[in-house]
Amino acid sequence: MVAGARRRATYEDVLAAPPNVVAELVSGVLYTHPRPAKPHAAAASALGEELGPPFKRGRGGPGGWVILDEPELHLGGDVLVPDLAGWRRERLPHLDVSVPYFDLAPDWVCEVLSPSTEALDRGEKRAAYAREGVRHLWLVTPPARLVEVLRLDGGRWLIAQTFAGDEKVRAEPFDAIELDLSIPWADVVYPEPP
Repeated sequence: MVAGARRRATYEDVLAAPPNVVAELVSGVLYTHPRPAKPHAAAASALGEELGPPFKRGRGGPGGWVILDEPELHLGGDVLVPDLAGWRRERLPHLDVSVPYFDLAPDWVCEVLSPSTEALDRGEKRAAYAREGVRHLWLVTPPARLVEVLRLDGGRWLIAQTFAGDEKVRAEPFDAIELDLSIPWADVVYPEPP
């Protein structure tokens, strides 16, 4: 072993992480970060609440999706915890409770960006999602009131749509209904810049 070389982290390291952090294993490196702060948690929760009825339950929309908060994904040696993930129901007809994580890549992932997670979310995690064939990725930045919608095309991410502010939008893959983007930001008041 080379002097100073790090040992590759394992799932045992994820399991040994303190319960008050999110632990992820990306390219053999253990990443831990605090539970999401208020703006992050509010945006992720609001998006899940908006997408759930029409896409998960079929109320006011087409249904056909399983949408979950913070699922643990085991994909190609990585252990990833996106803020939200969704599978088309024909690919995930039921949840196998005998295994505490998912090894089937989602069809859609949403990462709410925080200063402590943005580089990882935009970098190695985005690359892992592409490698595993996740078809859609949303990157949400609460302070900027920004939603970037990425689509996987030939193994590369394309920016399909970018929305800012309080627009009413149709964002793929959930473009069957109009989404009110004022909702993810509604519960958070940011201080005015000096």
